[in-house]
Amino acid sequence: MDSTFQKISIIFFLLVLLTAFVWVEETAFKIPDNWPKPKYDFTKNPLSENKIELGRILFYDPILSKDSSISCSSCHLQYTAFTHMDHALSHGIGDSMGTRNAPALMNLAWHSNFMWDGAINHLDVQSLAPISHPDEMGENIVSVVYKLNRNKKYRHLFAASYHLSSITGEQVLKSISQFMLTLVSSHSKYDSVMRKQSLFTNQEKNGYALFQKNCSSCHTEPLFSNFQFVNNGLALDPDLRDYGRMKISGDAKDSLKFKIPSLRNIEFSSPYMHDGRFKTLNQVLNHYTKGIQKNNTLAKELETPIILSANEKVDLIAFLITLTDRQFLFNPAYGFPK
Repeated sequence: MDSTFQKISIIFFLLVLLTAFVWVEETAFKIPDNWPKPKYDFTKNPLSENKIELGRILFYDPILSKDSSISCSSCHLQYTAFTHMDHALSHGIGDSMGTRNAPALMNLAWHSNFMWDGAINHLDVQSLAPISHPDEMGENIVSVVYKLNRNKKYRHLFAASYHLSSITGEQVLKSISQFMLTLVSSHSKYDSVMRKQSLFTNQEKNGYALFQKNCSSCHTEPLFSNFQFVNNGLALDPDLRDYGRMKISGDAKDSLKFKIPSLRNIEFSSPYMHDGRFKTLNQVLNHYTKGIQKNNTLAKELETPIILSANEKVDLIAFLITLTDRQFLFNPAYGFPK
């Protein structure tokens, strides 16, 4: 009898535990209807409420930087789609300046590589790049772990999440990943129209048709990027001399190729391009209609000129604004922890 009761108790406990995991995954991360399957393997880092909140606290804490002056959120502000604002290039410790515009953070579970040049191939190690970059956080993971282990608050938070006596680098990185995985943007007006809950205006409808004709091959719906690396015809910046993907692959065929960013929340994610050279969407459209620099690696989609009238540019921008997800931009679950 005791043995049977013990088995029943164990089964009940496992069912409760499984239900808790399912509840967390369904509430913290839900695949929107008609979206593709995520690339991220959740079985290797199952979401939990404690770990997500721990990741959020770490994301907003400058303790990750060498001089405790820069946090992840310093370059990834929620109200600007988790990128920076007011300057073209990211800023770091000691008033240092980076070499690229900070990419917006959203829908990261659908990415298979990260950074403008694809230097990182897994979300669980992505945070190492800004932490260790001398012009960003200027720190190393060993030092970060040492500081966190000396911090009573973090010892308690990590113990509650991982049930271990000491903090490890893997726990730090996976916790930050858990929070970033929850940054799903899927409640824009565009999404509402696709779900047949609302309608485009005539101007937005015309802009959508223009988008499908001229932009959708690279900015593929519903994520509004195919996440490939392309040369979009930008002239080489003579100061930065950033050749993009070629720096990683060593292949001249990758010269001037950068990762295609998502257009979701683009209304708020200025400045644009890998080096932040454009401040407005109108400047971006002017580039694609009359600023393309032709060379051997230019994307085939851009070899034929894009022709848009002034009114068509206005209509296209009207459509792009329907990709704004205010629920995402102002969700308190993504904001500074209280």
